[in-house]
Amino acid sequence: MVLVHKLLSGKRKLTILWLLSNRVMRYNEILKCIPDIKKKMLTTQLRSLEEDHLITRRIYPTVPAKVEYEITEIGKQTVPIMEMMHHFGISYINTFHDEMTLRKRAE
Repeated sequence: MVLVHKLLSGKRKLTILWLLSNRVMRYNEILKCIPDIKKKMLTTQLRSLEEDHLITRRIYPTVPAKVEYEITEIGKQTVPIMEMMHHFGISYINTFHDEMTLRKRAE
């Protein structure tokens, strides 16, 4: 559990993996799908995911260079975990919606 937490924790790593679980994407596509991320942070997280073998980066020899990111087979094993987290989040919101709304209003 500690290893999985280490691999998946980080600014937007889960979001990046979730996006790549459905298709191959280029850098700017990923950037557009996560509007509140800075370019440097996205680059850092992509490199980390690549170093951990959860995604691959394919560079095409064109000018300008075309770079695509894809989830790896081992990375695909995280998809059921993310789906369970999604379902838990929905359940949590449904259970505590009123309390969460009141808390937001108080802030």
